[in-house]
Amino acid sequence: MKSPLLSLPGAVPAEGPDEGVAAHYGDLFREQRALADGTGFVDLSHRGVVTVTGADRLSWLHLLLTQHVEQLAPNVATEALILSAHGHIEHALYLVDDGATTWMHVEPGTQEALLAYLESMKFFYRVETADVTDQYAVEHLPAGSIVQIPSEWAVRETPYGRDVFVPRDRLEEWAARSGPAIGVLAYEALRIEAHRPRLGLETDHRTIPHELGWLDTAVHLNKGCYRGQETVARVHNLGRPPRRLVFLHLDGSEVHLPGHGAPVRVAEDGPDGEPGRAVGFITSSARHWELGPIALALVKRNTPERATLLAEDTAAAQETVVAP
Repeated sequence: MKSPLLSLPGAVPAEGPDEGVAAHYGDLFREQRALADGTGFVDLSHRGVVTVTGADRLSWLHLLLTQHVEQLAPNVATEALILSAHGHIEHALYLVDDGATTWMHVEPGTQEALLAYLESMKFFYRVETADVTDQYAVEHLPAGSIVQIPSEWAVRETPYGRDVFVPRDRLEEWAARSGPAIGVLAYEALRIEAHRPRLGLETDHRTIPHELGWLDTAVHLNKGCYRGQETVARVHNLGRPPRRLVFLHLDGSEVHLPGHGAPVRVAEDGPDGEPGRAVGFITSSARHWELGPIALALVKRNTPERATLLAEDTAAAQETVVAP
């Protein structure tokens, strides 16, 4: 879905999973600094928006999600996952309930599959689900922003800022009073800096929550059964995940930024000091206004924590996100 805010001055369209909104508005590092300082807004209107209404909505969602939402208080933000029967991550949901409706936003293009799954699990529960992406857009205000939001709009307030569900027919009005506009590349750089995983980038078809640190924010370990719960409990109590998320400081002398899927190797791990076999791959990368080039990567659990890594041909110092 192409955002009308791409008509704002200086807007350069994003590509890949963020196609449809602006990558930046002419000055990437200035936009990052503004976001870090709590000013401006980020257009995330390409993300899917799904609502659940009805008297049983929270108790029903509680049965399906990894998070404890049965007694979720109004206007309290949370996040949750939907797993496969084998515990692999299928959906990541960012939720808030306003007392009458549960609002959630999801990765672009995943809302139809999510809605199909939710519809298949309704049975006799008093719930109604809807894809309202064509009616509401997600707009992000950074932590510290003083922009006033109409009381009738749903808002997710988190330590990183506020996600606002804005009626699409009021997007231009929103932009005029919430600016300056900041592109999604700046938002992504701060996400990577904060080690926050993203579905489809940090995940593949076999990712489990433990590998990405999602146990801390999106999984409740003491709630009742849900699909995939056996894997979550078994790995948490008896084992360790096969892979782990790491944060990388990339060599700033390299012009090229390794993209999603670029192989990660241990430097001097092979014969004669040559790099060895790949131990993982880059999941996200960005140029940060203070830290320089940075990345997240998913590597084998037994990769030495102090080892210098190579992202393609770029040297990388690692910080532990998920302990081995």
